[in-house]
Amino acid sequence: MTLGRMWRLVTAMVVLSSVGAGSEGAEIVPLPNVLVVLADDLGYGDVGCFNPASAIPTPNLDRLAAEGMRFTDAHTPATVCTPTRYSLLTGQLAFRVPRGGRVFTGAGGPSLIAEDRLTLPQMLKGHGYRTACVGKWHVGLTFFDRDGQPIHADGLEAVKRIDYTRPIAGGPLDVGFDSFFGTACCPTTDWLYAFIDGDRIPNPPTQLLDRGPLPKHPYANDNRPGMIAEDFDLEEVDLTFLEKSQAFLRSHAAESSGKPFFLYHAAQAVHLPSFPAKRFQGQSGRGPHGDFIVELDWVVGQLLATLEETGLAENTFVVFTSDNGPEVTSVVHMREDHGHDPARPWRGMKRDNWEGGHRVPMIVRWPGHVAAGTASDEPVCLTDLMATFAAVTDYSLPNNAAEDSASLLDVLHGTQQGPVHEYLIHQGFGGDRYLAIRQGRWKLLAHAGSGGNNYQTNRVLDRYQIEEQVPDAPGQLYDLETDPEERRNLYREQSAKAEELERLLRQSMEQGRSVPARGERG
Repeated sequence: MTLGRMWRLVTAMVVLSSVGAGSEGAEIVPLPNVLVVLADDLGYGDVGCFNPASAIPTPNLDRLAAEGMRFTDAHTPATVCTPTRYSLLTGQLAFRVPRGGRVFTGAGGPSLIAEDRLTLPQMLKGHGYRTACVGKWHVGLTFFDRDGQPIHADGLEAVKRIDYTRPIAGGPLDVGFDSFFGTACCPTTDWLYAFIDGDRIPNPPTQLLDRGPLPKHPYANDNRPGMIAEDFDLEEVDLTFLEKSQAFLRSHAAESSGKPFFLYHAAQAVHLPSFPAKRFQGQSGRGPHGDFIVELDWVVGQLLATLEETGLAENTFVVFTSDNGPEVTSVVHMREDHGHDPARPWRGMKRDNWEGGHRVPMIVRWPGHVAAGTASDEPVCLTDLMATFAAVTDYSLPNNAAEDSASLLDVLHGTQQGPVHEYLIHQGFGGDRYLAIRQGRWKLLAHAGSGGNNYQTNRVLDRYQIEEQVPDAPGQLYDLETDPEERRNLYREQSAKAEELERLLRQSMEQGRSVPARGERG
């Protein structure tokens, strides 16, 4: 008997005992609702319950952690957004698929998700879940021109070729979501400034973005000169996303009694440019990026309040996390101007394969199943969400799905024996050219340098360089137990361990998976 089935049967026994043996009204307790909130470029050090030295208040996230479990060794599948989002939705590391190292912009595509790839929303939909995606998609779409030809290109000219009368292919509706409201890529950065509703853009962009009236500060220089729709306010995007998610929750509570939901809320915050909504400007006392973090925390609080308001909170499994580490500009200026370190206490930042690039805050709340105020130091990955929800719903994952996903159910219940993963794989910026592998205390970067940012040529990052003690080594080996800041490269000194991890990484690449095979679909 699986643990997922066991907890439902045990709960059902409690229900039976409360209504009387033999009662015809006793039923198996329904499957939990699922709310996944994915922040953008939020660092480990940006959240108070993960960083006591944080200069920015995050009361709602801190409360969520106090009501659930905080993961202190959680990692994103990649150090940039597109591959992480692919991996979260499929349980498969993105470097294993064609183009799995790239980041889409504008009209870029097609989707990284193959037609025959099982996804998290498809799996849950098969169990009767109502599924919704709100926010930033960024896994690739296919727009068409006036001749019906697909557009798979970045840049302004590609956006100008879009025929908005034609449906968009390869988006959330094609991979298991019943509804979608959001943007193709980064909402306030990537050439196409317009909202998608379902598989259409109801209010197409009609003019070039005028950056003149936009805020001017160190965190504001990330807008590509694209096309913008009249109803697209760059400072109110996250509040628009919040309204759509709240509407979904309220309609579900009113219209879908007894049916579970899966809501994937992918926030814009706190991706650059830092354009907090007007009501949050100046609230943090730590500049516009600090205000943006305050807004994100408030949005999470509003989602949690809506769960309470609708009576859905007690049976909702909530996950909050981020898609990668904090952006370079955010780290540099928040450190120097406001005494706040978004990456604290780790080395590196977004794009880097050092811990600051992929170790992120992760919180799980599941009333009645996850003890409040707990923490886990188990090394886990966002790919694990798929196997976890498979366990919760008693779904037997086939061998050709979720190849890098392991269930966290035992960890959440406090019954885990031994490590969840034999090892984790980290993907730097650039796909399989920059991989790292973590096993217990040991971490091997199978490349020189950061695997993302160039600290040698970037004058802003030059100040954060750590002199390489083994400059001729093709890789880096760190003992995270004694050297969590990844300062001492033991690649030569512990050559046998480095070779062992290199063999394990090659084996995983050859086998196409990092978790044991489960058997073919039955």
